[in-house]
Amino acid sequence: MTLKGKIQFSAVTDAGRVREHNEDAIATNSDAGLLVLADGMGGYNAGEVASGIAVKTVHGLLSDAVMREKRGDIETTTGFMRQSIALRDGVRRANKIIHQTAQSQPQCEGMGTTIVCALFWDNRVSVAHVGDSRMYRLRDGELTQITLDHSLLQELVDRGFYSEEEAQRSTNRNYVTRALGVEAQVEVEIQESAVQVGDIYLLCSDGLPDMVEDEDIHLTISTFSDNLETACKQLVSLANEHGGRDNISVMLARVTQEFPAKRGLLSRLGKMFGK
Repeated sequence: MTLKGKIQFSAVTDAGRVREHNEDAIATNSDAGLLVLADGMGGYNAGEVASGIAVKTVHGLLSDAVMREKRGDIETTTGFMRQSIALRDGVRRANKIIHQTAQSQPQCEGMGTTIVCALFWDNRVSVAHVGDSRMYRLRDGELTQITLDHSLLQELVDRGFYSEEEAQRSTNRNYVTRALGVEAQVEVEIQESAVQVGDIYLLCSDGLPDMVEDEDIHLTISTFSDNLETACKQLVSLANEHGGRDNISVMLARVTQEFPAKRGLLSRLGKMFGK
């Protein structure tokens, strides 16, 4: 089963108006239903190295696993190898490689990256994230932030020191408390939920929400929902119009058809015997 034609993807990344180069990295696999976005940090292009490793590692491992599943090389009764676990393990593997590279290459010392990735399978989406790169969902006219930032500001909101409205206006939004490559181990936050036909999912680096209010993100996606490429470009343009102080990456996915997974022999037998 391929997801091409059942989920539409579009993605744009831009250096912004202030940064000299782009330390964000993005990748998609429409057949596998996979999107990966990373926002690197570190001096002398090291952030670009970290985000590139993260995206290449997760995209490569997950794309290969999904293709093996679809060819029937893997028999599973729970959908793609428990897709959330596969995402988590892919991100952990990326963290290990980035950390080892930072330890062994002096020019990469201190580098790290945030990451958010989504895997669609069997009418569901699994999301993995570390840091303040985000996922939103537009459903039935309502925009919902799916991920919560791993940041000092979000912790203060959680503890009641800031309201959500005050946090939106804060200038101290970029102190992340979790990132890939900083430590040998990393805690990866995982979510999984059912999707609906018509859902639009947005993955973005902090260069978008730092410059554009959620209400304007909502209005833009709703206005250009029939053309995801235009919607992506418009979101980047808005971020740049509001200052473009950081790199901006935007990825959109729209569910156009249901995509139930084909059930293997073991799964069908289990259902027959009530297992």
